[in-house]
Amino acid sequence: MSNPNIPYLKDPLGNEHLLAVAVTRLGRAVENEIVILSNRASREHAHIRRDGRKVFLEDMKSTNGTLLNGQRLTGSAQLRDGDEIAIGEVSFVFRDPDTTTRETPFPELEVSLASGEARLNRRLLSLSPKEFALLFYLYENRGKVCSKDEIGRAVWSEYQSGIFDYQIENLVRRLRAKIEIDPAAPVLLLTVRGRGYKLAR
Repeated sequence: MSNPNIPYLKDPLGNEHLLAVAVTRLGRAVENEIVILSNRASREHAHIRRDGRKVFLEDMKSTNGTLLNGQRLTGSAQLRDGDEIAIGEVSFVFRDPDTTTRETPFPELEVSLASGEARLNRRLLSLSPKEFALLFYLYENRGKVCSKDEIGRAVWSEYQSGIFDYQIENLVRRLRAKIEIDPAAPVLLLTVRGRGYKLAR
């Protein structure tokens, strides 16, 4: 690459498409900076716009939509290193070389009881009902140490006779495997020795 500080898109073949101009157009038409060979792509499907250090993706009212991390994009959204963009059958990964020189940001966790969804850095997590129940309880009480008894009552409310410690420990271990970059060195779901567990921040 000619400039290691310019963000780029990596396509499925490993090719890197530099986002060197203020607005990079993606679509089926040959006039676009990035041409997408898909019948499901509109002629001018989406724009990627640079605003200083920030980079934004905008769907240009395409027929079939633009997916960002598996979700259809409405309006525009700021891109982050590692985001996945799908247009038609073609997927790209957004890479921002600047982020590798900065301190790793704290994971961004969102949990919604209304939708029954949990997202980590905007990516939808695939959780079992018990994993979601545990995460939601800790999320509602984030920063607070939750004892195993409290977790047992919240997550296994259908059982009146009590829950064994190993059941809670196994559930915590499974959840950590899905929300932690390194489950052996957790930064989100923390163990407080002798007291229980808490969700950071």
